[in-house]
Amino acid sequence: MIKLSTKGHYGARLMLDLAIHYGDGPIILKDISERQDISVKYLWNLVESLRIAGLVESYRGRHGGYMLAKKPSEITMKDIINIFEGKSCIVDCVCNPSFCEKSSSCVTRDLWSEISDQISQILESVTLEDMVNRNKEL
Repeated sequence: MIKLSTKGHYGARLMLDLAIHYGDGPIILKDISERQDISVKYLWNLVESLRIAGLVESYRGRHGGYMLAKKPSEITMKDIINIFEGKSCIVDCVCNPSFCEKSSSCVTRDLWSEISDQISQILESVTLEDMVNRNKEL
């Protein structure tokens, strides 16, 4: 079974929380921690990766915290997941054919490649704004 890591899952939840509160000013990790039931320490590790990647901005001081660096409509789920999971290759030989000597003649690699492409296309087609709208429907 193909499975998203905890980092990918929680990273998406963190970004969704920031998107829901987009425009409210910087959000402190403690507030996100309480809403998402994720420890502040774990969130800090995730938000640092997102900050380095340019998806999140940090603000210091009394009214500091974190905000999205772009509009929710400009950030795709693929942008987020790639930070924590890398490219959506379900087996190594899809992203790196030299990983396996049978890559050029392997029919299963072709299937894995198609699946990886579909996953990538779906993640690319969904923005944080779309996720905020889905959340409103719940």
